[in-house]
Amino acid sequence: MILVTGSTGNVGAEVVRALAAAGTPVRALTRDASRAEPQQGVEYVSGDLSRPESVRPALDGAHGLFLLPGYPGLPELLADARRAGVERVVLLSGGSAGSGDTGNAISRYMAESERAVRESGIPWTFLRPSAFMSNTFQWIPQLRAGNVVRVPFADVRMAVVDPHDVAAVAARALTDDGHEGRVHQPTGPVALRAADRVRILASVLGRDLRFEAQPDDEARREMLETTPVEYVDAFFDFYVTGTLDESVVRPAVQDVTGRPPRTFEQWARAHAAAFG
Repeated sequence: MILVTGSTGNVGAEVVRALAAAGTPVRALTRDASRAEPQQGVEYVSGDLSRPESVRPALDGAHGLFLLPGYPGLPELLADARRAGVERVVLLSGGSAGSGDTGNAISRYMAESERAVRESGIPWTFLRPSAFMSNTFQWIPQLRAGNVVRVPFADVRMAVVDPHDVAAVAARALTDDGHEGRVHQPTGPVALRAADRVRILASVLGRDLRFEAQPDDEARREMLETTPVEYVDAFFDFYVTGTLDESVVRPAVQDVTGRPPRTFEQWARAHAAAFG
C-alpha cells in the first residue's frame, strides 16, 4: 500500500490515479477526507502535513510514501514513517534544490526537505521536475475576461511538463525497484516561451488569443497581492536574474515510463474545458 500526501494537488491526484489504475492499493491523505470524491481502490484519510501527529495513523501498513516538500515537521513525520515500516519515499522536489542557494526561499525549503529525507534512513527517490503545464490555469481569469493574455517572464523558455507525467515517474519509483538513491528530472519534450503556449492554446480552443509580455514591475506588484515577498523574490531570482534554467529537455519520463512525455498541445486538449 502506498500513502500519497497532497492527494488532491496537481501531482498528488495524478499519483493516486496512476497507482489505482495499476491495481496498487492507495491511501490518499487530504486535509478533509469527507470532501474527497470516492475512487475505486483508494482509501481517503484525513491528515495535515503541518501537524505530523495527524499523519501518524495513516502510515500504518504503508510500504511507500509520496511526500510533498516544505513542511517543518518532515523529520518527525519521516521518523514515524520509518517506525511504521515504510520502505521507500518519493519526494516531490524542484530543479533548484541542488543549487546550494540558501538565500533563495524556494531553493532552501526544497534542499531542507531533501536533506530530511536523506537523513531519515529510508530509501529515497527525488523528483525535480521542470515547471508544470498546469500553471497555465492561472490564465483562466484573463481568458474569461477577453482574448488578451498577459504573462510575466515572457522571454524565459521552459520545458514545461504535464503533472500526469511527473506522477507516472513517481508511481514507477514507488512500486518498481532500481530507483533508490536516484534523482529524476521529468520535463516536457520541448522548451516553450509563454507566447508559444498562448499560440498553442489559442489553436486548441479555436480562439484568437493575443499574447502580451507583462513588465517585471507590474508582475511583482500583482504577485505580492497573493504571495509572500520571499517567494516573489525567489521567482524573480529564478526567471529574471536567471539562476534557474528549466529549458533543458531531459529523458526522465521516457527512461522511467517507456513512453515520451506529453506535449503542451496534448495537455491543452485534455484540459480545454477548464478554459471555458
